[in-house]
Amino acid sequence: MPRVKYGSVVRGLVILGLFCLWLQIMLSASSGGIYRDGEYSESVVYRGMSNGDAISELPGKEELMNANETSEQVLRLVPPELHKYLTVHARNASGNSTEKSVLRNITDIRRAIQRNNDAQTIYNEDIFGPVQNDTLIIAIQVHTRLTYLRHLIVSLAQARGIDKTLLVFSHDYYDEEINTLVRSIDFTKVMQIFYPYSIQTHPHEFPGRDPNDCPRDAKYDAAIKLGCNNAKHPDLHGHYREAEYTQTKHHWWWKANRIFNQLQCTAGHTGMVLFLEEDHYVAEDFIHMLNLLKSTADKTCPYCEILSLGTYLKTYQYHVNGDKRKKQLTLNYIQQVHAANEERRRRQQESQTWNFQVYPNLYSSKQKVEITPWHSSMHNMGFAFNRTVWNSIMELQDLFCNYDDYNWDYSLLKLSQNRPGREKFRVILCKGPRVFHIGECGIHHKKSNCNASTVISKVQKLLQNAKSYMYPNRVTATITAGGAKQNKKLVKGNGGWGDIRDRELCTNMTKIGRQRKQYTNTPHLADLL
Repeated sequence: MPRVKYGSVVRGLVILGLFCLWLQIMLSASSGGIYRDGEYSESVVYRGMSNGDAISELPGKEELMNANETSEQVLRLVPPELHKYLTVHARNASGNSTEKSVLRNITDIRRAIQRNNDAQTIYNEDIFGPVQNDTLIIAIQVHTRLTYLRHLIVSLAQARGIDKTLLVFSHDYYDEEINTLVRSIDFTKVMQIFYPYSIQTHPHEFPGRDPNDCPRDAKYDAAIKLGCNNAKHPDLHGHYREAEYTQTKHHWWWKANRIFNQLQCTAGHTGMVLFLEEDHYVAEDFIHMLNLLKSTADKTCPYCEILSLGTYLKTYQYHVNGDKRKKQLTLNYIQQVHAANEERRRRQQESQTWNFQVYPNLYSSKQKVEITPWHSSMHNMGFAFNRTVWNSIMELQDLFCNYDDYNWDYSLLKLSQNRPGREKFRVILCKGPRVFHIGECGIHHKKSNCNASTVISKVQKLLQNAKSYMYPNRVTATITAGGAKQNKKLVKGNGGWGDIRDRELCTNMTKIGRQRKQYTNTPHLADLL
């Protein structure tokens, strides 16, 4: 009997010990994994602030990379000299002295934004020379996703010809850590512009959320009785505006107007402006491909107005031998890489030609491009146009600003489909993408397992396997009429843009002319409404 009791006690202690160990592991994982990727909820960024409130810093302490195998793989594929762009420094430990003090209230942020926008400073201009009329301008729209921005910068740094460009970072959130990162770029010219009518700078008034604005789901009659600000202006679906959604369209429109119409350095610019976002990643030959697309368009498609480098790989269809009668296959990244490696090993002793069953038109000396009607959801990533196209957009600015859709790209599509006496925009695009979307989270994608390094690793491996097939000498163009999606006429928008204040702000942004540097009469919001 004592022996039985002793055994029971031992088993009990072992079970208790295992339970304590499990509990410790779970607590450690939960405390360390909240902001594992440096990502955070949009609601944290936009929490309310008055003019005297302290500005909340970007939440979480971002690590260099996730502590897992995927992260190590990502870091191994980044040249050591570029690790500095992935390294998180202590706040206020570096950067311009004027940025070292913590910005304490909305007034300080507004002044800093005006000071920077007035100065129109071009960093590294003394090293890489002034902006020329044909300089490639790369416009990058930035919010708060710092992890993705770091990797975009790393990818840009590895691109051939990047030293001949101007990177224009357009921000709708003023943050010292983001500014320090951008201003640490040393491989080309850099400019920062700051959207001055953001939610951050107007947290309790339009274009932010005014306390007297109507609730999104309020019924029209109830809103009229309530007497809220925008009661008479719901969208086409009967909903009232949400500031976090309207801001993206405002920011894109302001950025384009700022670059083409307001900056001193672009007064005579006739070259291309390439539009990227903070969660994009570029291939090292993206500038080469952009130039190749342009020269191809000049020769074979003078009516092509837009160039596009991006394709959303998650919906990219891979055909077997190009036979459309066979069932389409969608392969994930890992399957693609494994299949490509097997093909490469098989042909080590032969003249290599890439397996088009896996990478159609992506990796070969003769790569294919397509000429087709431009469609917002298919060709809005890594696309470029020049001032001539911008002027044609400006002719229909009212259509863009009054279309009841909170998406800038669908608003641009509506404009494209309604050009008097002219056809829709035509795009010439790479069927093998040179710009990739690495953002797993965002305003439309709120996944619970948002792991930036996982997607980045997949794109890095794909590009590494394709490295020897970059920089093709020429491309072959195919003209298509587009599918049902490209040719579907937009009847009504997605809503979210019924408020007359949004429409007026959008329209009046185009009335701000080109100003001299360091002017003091920066237009305020009241002047635009």
